[in-house]
Amino acid sequence: MLSVNIICIGKLKESYLRDAQSEYSKRLTPFCKLNIIELDEYALPQNPSDAQINQGLEKEGKDILSHIAKDAYVYAMCIEGKQRSSTALSAEFDRLQVDGNSNLTFIIGGSFGLSNEVKNRANAKLSMSEMTFPHQLARVMLLEQIYRSFQISSGTKYHK
Repeated sequence: MLSVNIICIGKLKESYLRDAQSEYSKRLTPFCKLNIIELDEYALPQNPSDAQINQGLEKEGKDILSHIAKDAYVYAMCIEGKQRSSTALSAEFDRLQVDGNSNLTFIIGGSFGLSNEVKNRANAKLSMSEMTFPHQLARVMLLEQIYRSFQISSGTKYHK
């Protein structure tokens, strides 16, 4: 069975977002083994300097990299990533599985993004939109798109 890992900086604070994550986790059970890894955000002062931000990104990056399996196909969720339609993402998941990839890992950084080291480890960079969303909401949106991808592959009417 396919393993889908989401490594993210920070915890979901709002109960409605935790409920949505729980719902999509339940919906994904027949399709994959889902694992959500929440890592601590590096504490920065109120108005951090560029050097402090880079130090935080490096620390978070090392933590993220330590949780990525060697055989994982990694998606870095970042603004410079490529946008994909739901059907294209579904087809990509299908192709990756046919090619022997059984471990997909998605990385959602903190409010300052991801370190270059993490982006360089990624097999693909993915962007949800040119718009900016809260990182906590992005996690739920990603879960929905992963679920939608499996529904598209299964030929259900979920995707219209």
